[in-house]
Amino acid sequence: MRKFVLFFGMLLCSVMGGGVIAASVGLPAVIGGAVTGGASLLSPLFGIDGLRAGVYTEIWTGEMIKAFRTSVESIGWLNRIRSYDQFANNDVLHFVDIGGDPDVLINNTTYPIPVQIIADADKAIGLDKYQTKQTPITDDELYAMSYDKMSSMIERHRDSINEKKYVKALHALAPAGNTDKTPVILTTGANSADGTHKAITRKDIIALKKGFDKLRVPTGGRILVLCPDHVADLLENDQKFAEQYHNYTTGKISNLYGFEVYEYTDCPCYTVSSKSKLAFGSAADSATDRQASVAFYAPRMMKVTGSTKMYYSESKTDPANQQNMVNFRHYFICLPLKNEAIGAIVSALAAS
Repeated sequence: MRKFVLFFGMLLCSVMGGGVIAASVGLPAVIGGAVTGGASLLSPLFGIDGLRAGVYTEIWTGEMIKAFRTSVESIGWLNRIRSYDQFANNDVLHFVDIGGDPDVLINNTTYPIPVQIIADADKAIGLDKYQTKQTPITDDELYAMSYDKMSSMIERHRDSINEKKYVKALHALAPAGNTDKTPVILTTGANSADGTHKAITRKDIIALKKGFDKLRVPTGGRILVLCPDHVADLLENDQKFAEQYHNYTTGKISNLYGFEVYEYTDCPCYTVSSKSKLAFGSAADSATDRQASVAFYAPRMMKVTGSTKMYYSESKTDPANQQNMVNFRHYFICLPLKNEAIGAIVSALAAS
């Protein structure tokens, strides 16, 4: 059915295009339409499939973009972050880097009032580029198999890119280390059931809340993304958390101490002794590093989805193997607007 729709669309475009061309040179439009339509009908016999391939690529690029924009809905914590897609130009985002706030004088008696220069600057942020490796699809697979090979392959390319960009997004939202404006808390509970770390407790979440309170982070919009170890700790040791683990109305974890709570498997890791975040893609050392839960104030974070492009080479360019090649390039980024209102709870090393 899909092949029929694509072929009919190609035929319609050919007829209309031929009519326009014929009319422009003084011939009846019907003649031009008949000629180009006939050529389109015969093109499969002679391998004239440039137009068909072009339409085909555009359709699948559209499907890819649609998938990228709707799949974010399933990542609750990312969905809470404001999108700045409309401000991206050529996959680059421009912000005004605010220089600071003016000082305030109280009961001043000195005149003239001093001048304070506050310099703002343009801050350009390039989106991360995600590219999949080329995947071969033979003509036999594309036209003779009992299922839609191309649709299946597009879905796998989409899922692969989504997986990477979500992991990098949460890594970017986690603080690089413990500072006055980015609190990093170590867990303080007893050894976990598997003996790999000290379990997280409600007191640890309260300590992170206190850190946000001191920074005057507004309460509405605070997000806490729990790593798997911390979800397991709370389920095993906190009866109240276990009972409220899922809200049966919304399907999400109930809020804790002002935080909207989510869970995610691929949370970033930290070196426990220094409370410093490992670089993205670095392997954790089981002796010194542990996974962390990440907290942030959603209104101070941003995400941008840029362009998506499908690359498709036809089998006629590879007659020896008679296979098509496909891959995608996609732009996306998620970052804090400023290095503040972010925090983390890192699993402390288990006590010996």
